[in-house]
Amino acid sequence: MTDVLDEGPFFHGTKADLRLGDLLTAGFRSNYRPEVVMNHVYFTALQAGAGLAAELAAGDGTPRVFVVEPTGAFEDDPNVTDKKFPGNPTRSYRSREPVRIVGEVDDWTRLTPEALREWHERLVALRADERGEIIN
Repeated sequence: MTDVLDEGPFFHGTKADLRLGDLLTAGFRSNYRPEVVMNHVYFTALQAGAGLAAELAAGDGTPRVFVVEPTGAFEDDPNVTDKKFPGNPTRSYRSREPVRIVGEVDDWTRLTPEALREWHERLVALRADERGEIIN
């Protein structure tokens, strides 16, 4: 028996053109380190966190936030939890199992152009810092 980590709802931010019922699967390049192919699908219980991920996602598509449902077991995302920060303040998770699109959020708050530029600058700095390695 597994303890429930979080009841959700859960969100995933992306620039991909997805539809209800689509399954998100592992095996795609990281938005933060494109040389890394991810072994997990990432999601969060915080709509704002998914919005940030959507804004920072690779590609030219429109940033979108989807409501998702894990189809299997999931764990705390070690990239933002105990390995790097105490607890799980971002309520971020990952799964090796697919995550299903069950809805879309239309009223999430977008970043200002200045805030988006600052986040991109942080990512560039993080890529240059060995502590910014992704725990895959």
